[in-house]
Amino acid sequence: MNYKDFVGQVQHRLELDELGHAVRATRAVLTTLGERIDPGEATDLASPLPIEIDRYLIEAKSGEKFTYHEFVDRVAERANVEGSAANYYAETIIGLVSEVVPAGNIDKVRNQLPADFETLFQFVDEPHPLASK
Repeated sequence: MNYKDFVGQVQHRLELDELGHAVRATRAVLTTLGERIDPGEATDLASPLPIEIDRYLIEAKSGEKFTYHEFVDRVAERANVEGSAANYYAETIIGLVSEVVPAGNIDKVRNQLPADFETLFQFVDEPHPLASK
């Protein structure tokens, strides 16, 4: 999947009116995830993604330890949205990432995060509700 297709899917799935909002949402989620996971996992997760997107994971200061609540707060601040929207953005974008990267890469990320992060993977094991629209 190339950059334009990826961001277009984010825009479609989040029902955003502008492509720029989709880019900001993607950057917010993946930068924050990149901060939370180990550097090696960030690189593995990023490698199959378009180069314009993989840098959000790779360039983040990896290995920080924070709660899921703080994760959502960081996404909300970066994306300039409320917490509930930030949570949905994160779930949706991680679901899309899981369609692009090998399942083993997602499993490694999933396994290194605490149980309260499991909501991030809501759309990983089942099709996203807007995927067929």
